[in-house]
Amino acid sequence: MDLSNLRPAEGAKHSNNFRRGRGHGSGNGKTAGKGHKGQKARSGAPRAGFEGGQMPLYRRIPKRGFTNRNRKVMTGINLSMLEKKFEDGAEITEQILMEKGIVKKLNDGVKILGNGELTKKFNIKVSGFSAGAKEKVEAAGGSCEVV
Repeated sequence: MDLSNLRPAEGAKHSNNFRRGRGHGSGNGKTAGKGHKGQKARSGAPRAGFEGGQMPLYRRIPKRGFTNRNRKVMTGINLSMLEKKFEDGAEITEQILMEKGIVKKLNDGVKILGNGELTKKFNIKVSGFSAGAKEKVEAAGGSCEVV
């Protein structure tokens, strides 16, 4: 590596960094990309989303429901997946599920769901269980622990 090969890190430089209104040769001279005349060519142009006094789209559309800012996003894993991927008597935690590639991203935790049959005995330690899943794991001789 030498000085002629040095480059900034990927994503470190902004592409929209050129000087506007510096002559024809710059490719963005004269009107500086604003076209000819009109409200948008002048200073004090309206904000984005302004529709000239008409009720704007974001206010015309009905608002419904409620978004809980404190909600927990759980990743659901079915018993059928555990049956396929683990041996009898296995210890299953959220970290082990990540390592095996069953869970791609740990949001606020992992919840075991009751879809599928269970013939193997597992010791499972995760953030949550559905009632059906807990019943099936304990019926197979395993244990469920909420971490």
